[in-house]
Formats: sequence, C-alpha cells, structure tokens
Amino acid sequence: MMKNCFLSSLFIFLFLVGCTSLQQKGEKQFAAGEYQMAIGTFSKVLADNPDNSDANYYVAESYRLSNRIEDALPYYDKLLEEEGSFENYMKKAKSLRDQGEYEAATEAYRQAKEHTTSDSLIALADLGEENMSKIESITDYWPYHELQNYELLNTSGIDYAPVVSEDFLYFTSSRRASGVYPATGQGYTKLYRARANGVKVDVQNIQALPEFRNEENLNQGAIAISPDGNTIIYARGNSLSKKDLPEVNLFISYFRGSGFTDPVWMPVNEDETYWNSTPAFSVDGEVLYFASNRPGGYGGIDLYKATKLANGDFGNPQNLGAEINTPGNEMFPRPVGEQLYFASDGHPGFGKLDLFVAEAKEGKTTITNLGKNINSISDDFGIFFTNFPKEGFLTSNREGGVGDDDIYYFQDNTPKPKVVNVFLNVKTLQKTTEGETVLPSARVALYDSTKQTVGGDFSNEQGRLRFRLEPNADFTLIASKNGYFTKSVPYSTLGKTPAQEDLIQDVTNVTLDTTIVLDKLELEKAIVLENIYYDLDKADIRPDAAIELDKLVKILQDNPEISIELSSHTDSRASDEYNRDLSQRRAQSAVDYIISQGIDKSRLVAKGYGEEQPVIENAQTEEEHQRNRRTEFKVIDIEE
Repeated sequence: MMKNCFLSSLFIFLFLVGCTSLQQKGEKQFAAGEYQMAIGTFSKVLADNPDNSDANYYVAESYRLSNRIEDALPYYDKLLEEEGSFENYMKKAKSLRDQGEYEAATEAYRQAKEHTTSDSLIALADLGEENMSKIESITDYWPYHELQNYELLNTSGIDYAPVVSEDFLYFTSSRRASGVYPATGQGYTKLYRARANGVKVDVQNIQALPEFRNEENLNQGAIAISPDGNTIIYARGNSLSKKDLPEVNLFISYFRGSGFTDPVWMPVNEDETYWNSTPAFSVDGEVLYFASNRPGGYGGIDLYKATKLANGDFGNPQNLGAEINTPGNEMFPRPVGEQLYFASDGHPGFGKLDLFVAEAKEGKTTITNLGKNINSISDDFGIFFTNFPKEGFLTSNREGGVGDDDIYYFQDNTPKPKVVNVFLNVKTLQKTTEGETVLPSARVALYDSTKQTVGGDFSNEQGRLRFRLEPNADFTLIASKNGYFTKSVPYSTLGKTPAQEDLIQDVTNVTLDTTIVLDKLELEKAIVLENIYYDLDKADIRPDAAIELDKLVKILQDNPEISIELSSHTDSRASDEYNRDLSQRRAQSAVDYIISQGIDKSRLVAKGYGEEQPVIENAQTEEEHQRNRRTEFKVIDIEE
C-alpha cells in the first residue's frame, strides 16, 4: 500500500514538473516572438488541462500577434469563462469581426463597455460598434473591377507586396526559404523579380533580387523603388540573432556607377526598436510614405511621410493625422496623384486589413472602403497600379488562395456600352401660293449645344439630306438659301432613343425625321403676324402677343442683314384720326418690345396705317373686321 502511494505521489510530482517545464519553455518562446513554437508548446499543456488560464492566454495572444486573431477566439472564450475583462472582450470582438461574425462582434463590443469605467476605453468600444453598423452601407468603389488570383505566380507559402518598375514586377516571397521564421512557422521571405508587361508576368523566369543580396535567416519585407529606378527602400528584420536589430526597419540602396550599394539603415527609422515598414514613394520621388508603430501615433501602426533632404536622405517624418490613422493599424500606403490608397483594420471594413482610398472632397479628407469586389474578411493590402485605375496588383490571404498571402491582379471589366446611332432625315421645303413644295440646294448647318458646328450639307433635288446625331443631346439646325429667310430650328434627341438597359443588340440604329420650311425673302412684301392682339383701346404688348413677336425676333436674329417695317392696322369702326393714332402706338409698342429683346433699333421702323389699307373693303362681319385688324412686317432693306 505504501509502495503504491509512493508511486502515485511520484507520478503527480513528475507530471507537475513536466507541466511547469513546458509552461516555462512556452513563456520563453512567447517572449522571444516565437509564436508558432509557443502555440505548439502551450497546446500540449492544454491537452492535459484545457482550463489552464495561462496557456489559454498565451495561445490566444500568440495567434493575435502573428496576425491570426481569428484562430484565437476559443481561447479568449476560455479566459472570459473565468473572468470578464475589457481587453479580452475587445480581442474577442476583433476575432469575431475578422471571421465576418458582425452581430456577435457588436455584442462583444457592448460587453466590453460593461467591464470598464474609462471614458477613453468606452469610446474605443463605441468606435468598434459603430464600424460594425457601417459595413452594410459599403459600396464598390470600382463596380466593374474584377480580382483574380495569380495562381502561376504564387506558391504554397507567402507572396506579397507587388510593385512594378521598369518592366519588372518586384515582390516578397517565402519561396526557396533556407530557414523557418518561428513566429509564423513559414519560411523567411526574400525579394524577387520577374519581367512584366502590365499585369502579365513572366512566371517562368522568376529570379532573386539581383540589385543586392537577400540576407539569410531574416525577413526581407515590402519594397519600394523610386520613379527613376535609382533608389530602393525595403523593410528588413525578424532576425533571431542578438547581434542584429531587434525590430523591422527600413533600409536603403542607391544606384552608383555600375550597380546598387549595399543597403544601409535609414535615419528615418529614428529608433531601432520602432517597427518601420511598407515604404512607398510619391509620384515625383520626393516624399517617402511608410508605416510605423513609433510613439505619438493614434493606434497600433500609423502612416507617416518624410520629405527628401538635400543629402538624399529622408527626414522630418510626419504623422498623416487622425483622418487617415485610427486606433487600429494603417499600412501599405500607395500615393497616386491627389489620392492615397492604403490598408487599414481601423476604418469600417469587412474583416482584417481592407483597402481604402483617402481623397479631398469639399475641403476635407474622405476615407472610402474600396468595396466587396476588392476586399474580403481576410487581409487585403499592398495595392499597386500598372494602369491607374484600370488594372494592377494587390495582396490577399483570403480563402481559396494558393498559399498564405497571395498576389492577385485586378482589371476593369466595365461592359462596353451598346452603341446607338441616331440618323436625322431633314427635308427642306418652301412656302408658295400652291402650298409647301420641295426646296432643293438649301444649306443646312448643324450645331451642338455649345454652338460648335458638327455638320453641314446642301439638300438634294428632292430637298433631302441626312445627319448623324448623338443620342440624348440638344442641337440647332440652321437652314439658308439665297432669296429666302434664314431659319434656325432647335432639335433634341433627348428621350428619342432607347435606354442602355433596354438595348438588346450591340448596335441599334434610330432614324428620325424633321422638316424645315423657308419663306421667300422679298422686299416690300407684307407678311402677317398671326395672333397679335391688343386690349380694347390699348397698345400694351400682351403675353400672348409677346410669344408671337418672339418669332419675329428669331427671324431678325437669323437674318441680320435685313431691316423691316412693322405695321399695325385697324378696322374702320372709329374715326380715321383715332385709328391712325392707335395703330401707330401699337406698332411702336411692338417695335419697342423687339428692341428690348436685343435687336438694333436702326433695323426697325414702326408704322401705323389705321384703317387706310384694309384687306377687305367695306367689311361687314366681325370676321372681316378681324382680318383688317392685323399686324404685319415687310423687309424694306437687305444689306449686301
């Protein structure tokens, strides 16, 4: 019995010693940033004791710190079973968000607020909850852009951060790795290049970066190449050697003579303990954009810019501000003209890193998510345009890829609009005693809405000609011929063609018709203006008379070479003197109105004839009197 008790005590002692040694080993691995190893070690502890809070904590944090927070959720749940805390609820919310569980994430943010009285922490949880509410309103920035995995370029490992310079695609990859990075369990990354024409890459001839040597047993990260191709800046770090730098920093290499210099540490890093990475040049090469976790920012990782100094270095780094940076992480900047593209997990997005664009609108910076056709619940980052904004590359570790981070290419597949050809058949006619007859050889000019000539021709012997017009546009047709009044006619194709969504064929022809009737231009020939009425014993221009006089204004505008006499006539049912005075006042009122519309008064003569020139002598009926009460004009001069 004593022997059995001794053996049981010894077994328990050895078990506890074993667990303690495993835990110490795991803690050392975690402290050294060997997160994948720490996960493996603590998983053994949890296999025997699933409720071990320390092991659950270290596994959860190892997943989070190696950018796999979605895998940390069950471990945060275990910790929350024991004791709720603001920090763990916030991490749970992020884990849920990164898996697309938006409602559950919103609830976790609410629970986090119940476990703190700090106004700043509550505001942080409020921001997370607010971001969840904005996801449904995100629309596609480029609705017809389509994303494709560049399967022939990617490997089963890591491939990311593509940039194109001088017909070469440069990118970062763990292919041909000579060692394993213990934080992720993936191979160390190096810089590679391959020839490229736009998004077409020569995947058969990928070579390690030839400008300088990739270093072993550390990660070469994102690369930037100056517009002139003479400067390379890239991120490098994650060495396990105590003799090396403790954090990821930016290094620079210059083209000198026959080759590039050995890369050197950049002063813009400021401190070797700061994380500095994802560099990008401005379009002119005078500004360096990069990401850093240095103190004084707005969150975990912020975006900065530094200007080129006289000695060629980059200095005076400036934080890009609270409109771009958030309490989360912003990285992989890509300036294009007045826009800045970047990746963020702090702005409203679908999951982990999403791609955004910052642009000035109405005096303020607006941040826009590029939408579902570009972003996913996974990491989407590192955009580069080969033909802005229609095609380029980006990186994503979304489901369905070839490996971990994969390179994707995108293209604008906006459907070509179906073509609508509008043909306008014009017929030119003239007024004669027999009615309207064909008028051949009339010149018809076509003007667009900006008064630019877009066509012109003479009508044929049948008085016909044809124009091709744009759909949904306004035009003016001006017809002229010697011996005739020139006439301008507005014409619109608005609403006369099918809508794009109703078109079936790639090309649809629409034929329209219009007629232009010209009047002969004869000196001293009276032309009656219809519907010019005056109130009894008055000479004021009524609104209905103004409409008719506007037609005469148009004739005078179209025919600037003519001068006219405008005459007014009365019937005989008053004294000669009264009728003459009334008709003169009416004629002058009409002339004054025409002058008010911009016609030179030297081209107009007002004449009141009273009852002197009746159309019907000895008028008896009201209809006959009405015909005698008329307003006429006649051309009295034509300038050659």
